[in-house]
Amino acid sequence: MTPGQILGAILLAMVLSAAGTWQVQDWRMGKKLAEQVNLHQMDLAEITNAASAQARAEQDKRLATEQQLAIQDQQHTKELTDAQRTQAALRDRLATADVRLSVLIDAADTAGGCNVPTATGAVGVVHAARRAQLDPAHAQRILGITGDGDRGLIALRACQAYVRTITQ
Repeated sequence: MTPGQILGAILLAMVLSAAGTWQVQDWRMGKKLAEQVNLHQMDLAEITNAASAQARAEQDKRLATEQQLAIQDQQHTKELTDAQRTQAALRDRLATADVRLSVLIDAADTAGGCNVPTATGAVGVVHAARRAQLDPAHAQRILGITGDGDRGLIALRACQAYVRTITQ
């Protein structure tokens, strides 16, 4: 063999060795990359599952809150309707003189100038202190004011219940 052939054989051996090494490195790196991709996909799946579970929990909590608010709304609507029905019945009874609205009079107040008899009449029996009947129109106005107050208190309780439910 000539020195050129030996040199060619050595070069060929080096090229084959480099190509083989390159191929082995490619296989090893491909395997490592595949393992990293697999680990990354598993991490992403865990993150997705955790986010999904949290979203379901939040949605369940929101639905429970909405149901509780709906029940409270029904209760407050019923309470408001009952109060309005009671006010309407009392207003009707005042209009038909079935019920009369009266106020207590202070017996010690001499400056009032109100000459209401102290004795009861034959029509009614009053066992309490002296009373004065209100004009039906004034009684209706007072009833309207108390009705507005009742509705305001019911609305306030509804708002407070709403805020308590939302902040839980």
